[in-house]
Amino acid sequence: MPLVSIQDRDAVRVITYANVPFGTMTAAGAAEMFDAVAAAGMAPSVRVIVITGGLPGIFIRHYDVAELSEAADAIERGASRAPSSLGPRPPGFHALTDAIAAVDKPVIAAINGLCMGGGFELSLACDLRIAGSSVTAIGLPETRIGIFPGGGGTQRLPRIVGEARALEMILRGLTVTGQRAHEIGIVHEVVADPLARSLEIGAELSGRGAEGLAFAKPLPGQLSTVRWPKAWLTSAKAFPP
Repeated sequence: MPLVSIQDRDAVRVITYANVPFGTMTAAGAAEMFDAVAAAGMAPSVRVIVITGGLPGIFIRHYDVAELSEAADAIERGASRAPSSLGPRPPGFHALTDAIAAVDKPVIAAINGLCMGGGFELSLACDLRIAGSSVTAIGLPETRIGIFPGGGGTQRLPRIVGEARALEMILRGLTVTGQRAHEIGIVHEVVADPLARSLEIGAELSGRGAEGLAFAKPLPGQLSTVRWPKAWLTSAKAFPP
């Protein structure tokens, strides 16, 4: 049964993750989500991507702890990371979050429920985060069970809320409500229906120039390599000094 479904709302593609019954992220789910994000990024008709959860009260709960434990056990046993005879491994969670951050279209996380651990790290890779007013837990609780955030949260969260706030949340394994997440700058808005609001923002952004939006979100370290569209360069006199 697929874990990811897609639906186009005009120029906005909604990617929904639903892993019954708990809504955890898995290796299979990460691979499906990667394929969905890559397809949306290459589709000319798609101008904005919205990611949301498909289970009531759950965005993405967290990464599947059993899978993490199995992976740790395999490493301790010295399991090989060499290429498999069955072919290349499917894209993992890090590839997924990097793909979300790198796609040249706006990506909005419609956080409609529990959003912890890997689920929160996925939302941090998005450009905008809209949380539901009923959301009870957003954060990185990994240290509570003796591990640490391994999906980019230790790098992305400080860029958003600052090092001091991020370090406190990470070390203490804190989670916050949607309202509190808005107060400290983790999410951009908190509303009753985050998907509906994300679609409104998506419709707004769909009316903007695609190249302008793409060049407005360069990857860290790549600002100096941006090549501005020729149309902009030839019409530079239209811009105010």
